[in-house]
Amino acid sequence: MDEFPKLKTGAIAQHPASRSQEHRTFVLRFVDGTEQRFRERGGALKKWVIRLDLLDEEEAARLEEFFHAQQGRLGRFAFTDPWTGVRYPDCSFEDDTLALRYQGFMRTGATLVVRENRG
Repeated sequence: MDEFPKLKTGAIAQHPASRSQEHRTFVLRFVDGTEQRFRERGGALKKWVIRLDLLDEEEAARLEEFFHAQQGRLGRFAFTDPWTGVRYPDCSFEDDTLALRYQGFMRTGATLVVRENRG
């Protein structure tokens, strides 16, 4: 399985970055107005917003190549949590498009959302 590319410094993300956990719940509503709730999966899924603002041309090209190799949301890859160092073996991008922001010489930016898959 492919691994999310690291920067030249060995880092996965630049600051500011964020992460969250998502719980999925199915709500069944009855005719009398009452509800019954079911958890759709066993635990919370993790999501990371990776903001990269100071990429050089080589790092931007490597990121773009990796994104296209994954074909956006279709691909699956391993991702290491920048906060904990825990490697999650089954992750995907949340979007099918990658918008690189060229901000000047040796300065390219991108924002990616990576989500954990399960099942």
